[in-house]
Amino acid sequence: MNISILLPYKENYSKQMAGAVSLFVKDTSNVSCFKKNITIFGSTNSRKFLSDNYENLKSKKKFLQSANKEYVKSFLKHPLCEKTDILEIHNRPNYIKQIKETYKNKIFLYFHNDPLSMNGSRTESERDYLIRNVDKIIFNSNWSRNRFFLKSSFKDLIISKSEICYQSTSKVSVNFRKKKNIITFIGKLNSAKGFDIFGKTIIKILDKYKDWKAYVIGDEPREKMYFKHKNIVNLGFKNNQYILNFLKSVRISVVCSRWEEPFGRTSLEAASRGSAVIIGNRGGLPETSKSAIILKSLDVKNLYKEISFLIENKNKLQKVQKSNLKDFFLTHSYVTNILDNIRKKFIINKVNLKNKKILKIMHITNFNYRFEGRLHYNTGRRLNNGFVRLGHNVLTVSDRDILHNKKSINDFGGTKSLQQSIIKNYNNFKPDLVILGHADNVSNDTLNYIKKNNTLISQWFLDPLSRHGPDYSNNKNRVLDKAEFIDATFLTTDPESLDFNIEKSFYLPNPCDQSFEILDNFSKNCDNDLFFAMSHGVHRGELKKGKKDDREIFIKKLIKLNQSIKFDIYGMLNSQPIWADNFLNKVGNSSMGLNLSRGRPIKYYSSDRLAQLMGNGLLTFIDRKTKFNDFFSDKEIIFYNNIDDLSYKLNKYKKDKKQRKLIAKNGKKKYFKYFNSTLVSDYIIKQTLDIKNSKNFLWVK
Repeated sequence: MNISILLPYKENYSKQMAGAVSLFVKDTSNVSCFKKNITIFGSTNSRKFLSDNYENLKSKKKFLQSANKEYVKSFLKHPLCEKTDILEIHNRPNYIKQIKETYKNKIFLYFHNDPLSMNGSRTESERDYLIRNVDKIIFNSNWSRNRFFLKSSFKDLIISKSEICYQSTSKVSVNFRKKKNIITFIGKLNSAKGFDIFGKTIIKILDKYKDWKAYVIGDEPREKMYFKHKNIVNLGFKNNQYILNFLKSVRISVVCSRWEEPFGRTSLEAASRGSAVIIGNRGGLPETSKSAIILKSLDVKNLYKEISFLIENKNKLQKVQKSNLKDFFLTHSYVTNILDNIRKKFIINKVNLKNKKILKIMHITNFNYRFEGRLHYNTGRRLNNGFVRLGHNVLTVSDRDILHNKKSINDFGGTKSLQQSIIKNYNNFKPDLVILGHADNVSNDTLNYIKKNNTLISQWFLDPLSRHGPDYSNNKNRVLDKAEFIDATFLTTDPESLDFNIEKSFYLPNPCDQSFEILDNFSKNCDNDLFFAMSHGVHRGELKKGKKDDREIFIKKLIKLNQSIKFDIYGMLNSQPIWADNFLNKVGNSSMGLNLSRGRPIKYYSSDRLAQLMGNGLLTFIDRKTKFNDFFSDKEIIFYNNIDDLSYKLNKYKKDKKQRKLIAKNGKKKYFKYFNSTLVSDYIIKQTLDIKNSKNFLWVK
């Protein structure tokens, strides 16, 4: 696994001038179990980098071009970008859209500041975009995460997609007898940080307590504040290591920010060195230390009161100091373990599953129990047979049957009951993999619950997706609706031929099954020449009144052109559709079959009729524009160019029984060899788990 960390543009990743983000990244990367696989990317002028695993990106700002965009572009062009499994972006939500255009793997976004103050996350729509397009959002405090919640309609999704990961520092042993009478203020010397409050207070303190000193560490070029006293020492800017060493001798550390600090590294580090920490009740500051003294109000009077109390009560002062050190737990190893566990959930799960011989699979699709066997012969069952034959433990959940059976006054459509049933099944079964098949009624909240528990989810989709096919908009929306939760999508249309993009999508042939396709029509003489069946009103069991299908026009013309061909037609011409065993009986009485799908032909698309015709040994005819010649030759299936070409070939093979039977036999043999349900089901699992194809999947380029 390769992890790339992208720092904000111009974030100083140097030993002398490193900021809070750089220190966090350096410290956690150094102790990560993925240390050898982490590369940190940034752009800084310094050559003395904090660590050796740093790559300094070079980008030139073009006229009227954003320096940040050029910086991101330089990362996306870097050779290591293609090898990145997880990209961790720090403090720059506005980078996400540009990165998503080309980068396709996992993305983590870290917030070190107030999300509502940052470009790319200020507005509700921007935050909703991030929720849907980032795999994990990591906040440095609960306060920061709650800010992200504001006015969002996706609160539950935010909670599941987010984690709290505080900043960290080292923990050392402290000799409290060597502590000196020092009070510190560390940070930007401005009013936002409350330096003016500290300055006015500390002069009063030092005037009264002559044996105490105040040390100020920091600078602020934009706002000049000076507080003079013989016992105030201004050390200016110091690097982090100096500050950590200095804090060992400090008794009291003050962090009195006016602004809502998302977290507060200064109070964190002071607590880790056994200082008595006094903080304001702003932002995430109260989350930095369990034993800090929190100011009731942020003013000179209250700050003076708290400092004076500690100075005059030495036992209390020492107790607060020791409590801060004792209760401190946000060490580099502790925080890094949180991060590594998050990373493992996205990578290690697949690695572990690759080595499991028997998977627990929860297969959610319409198994049509309520139709009492009439719709038994469907693709969902074929795939299910394949999963079982592979030796996997399969739990079947028939979503539409649950909807039908659980309707009530309190749950009119049965939707609530369905979600509850899925979650109960999931919790009891604890699957490794959840596979959806046309499970449109499974809610995104339910999928989010499953995903939060680190389970892979894939979906298969059989309906046409061509712009020139039936129900285009509806089918497109159906397959995209759950895309954010799906690890792999399998389509019976070539994904590259669609006019929209489905991430991690793969072509899936309609499988035949050894227990379903049991006929060998090529081995006998049949009463009829050409079988054709179509169906609408599947759940009704009969034709819908007023329903039109363009195939009827084609079939009527074909019949008219071929008076000598004996047709056996169902689903039109006042002939009702046929199902189950009746279908087998009828299809078994024709020597040839026409595979004609709705809409214009598109690459590789066919309904499951193709598996039924070729799988039962009928000589099958298919439009050449479907490109099935990539899989079959004219010695296994018959391709036609138009209705006249089809008519010619129908009559040809009606007469040539020997060739007809031979081609039909070859077709069945080829279809069962490469498109059988066990092989197709195995493909779904392997692609979902990113397992390299060890078998010869004919349809994989």
